[in-house]
Amino acid sequence: MELSEKGVKTWQVVLFDFDGILVDTEWAIYLAWKKCFSAEDRDLPLSMYTRCIGSDFETWSPKSYLEELTGKEFDWQTMDQERQQEIVHELSDEGLMEGVVECLELLREKGVAVGVVSSSSHQWVDGWLEQLGIRDAFAHVTCRGDAPRIKPAPDLWLEAARRFGVAPQQCLAIEDSHNGMISAQAAGMDVWVVPNRVTSCLDFTGAQAQHSSLRAVAESLRGLVGGA
Repeated sequence: MELSEKGVKTWQVVLFDFDGILVDTEWAIYLAWKKCFSAEDRDLPLSMYTRCIGSDFETWSPKSYLEELTGKEFDWQTMDQERQQEIVHELSDEGLMEGVVECLELLREKGVAVGVVSSSSHQWVDGWLEQLGIRDAFAHVTCRGDAPRIKPAPDLWLEAARRFGVAPQQCLAIEDSHNGMISAQAAGMDVWVVPNRVTSCLDFTGAQAQHSSLRAVAESLRGLVGGA
């Protein structure tokens, strides 16, 4: 089945980013990093931190930034373990982002295939999808390690399209980050952006659409015509 926009554009697959789109992990991760900086009497502005959202620390590293600010070297192995525990604890009370269930149910009714494309690891993404009870909703989950490069490179999106057996132009990407947006567009996909409380300060000029939540995405998808 396909989604047809205004009778012209069709998408056979909808691909969701994970962090910040399906689960509000971005906020929990940012708070954990902010706590690290606060312990050293330093600040971590969102405008600075968002440089690595949707990618990894090769794009921009809060670790290197904190060391530059303080002139210190840190035991990152220990600090990473503590930070991970804080993130998991923070997320234990969090459910799915608003509108996730509506989107998935609507796309299932229309017979449109759905997948996940994330720069995070399979252990992280699959673990949360299983815990939240939605893993079976996605035909394919494409993560770090499944392609040579992560976002902002287009490799993961291209690999996802290959797994679904469609051209990238037949995929609609749902993203929350600038790195994610430009990577999906570089792959040849249309992108709908749903900023969250971490990424709302970013410039998403160039996205095909911008929505306030996945519930709003579901409403827009509902207006599209499903065809064979």
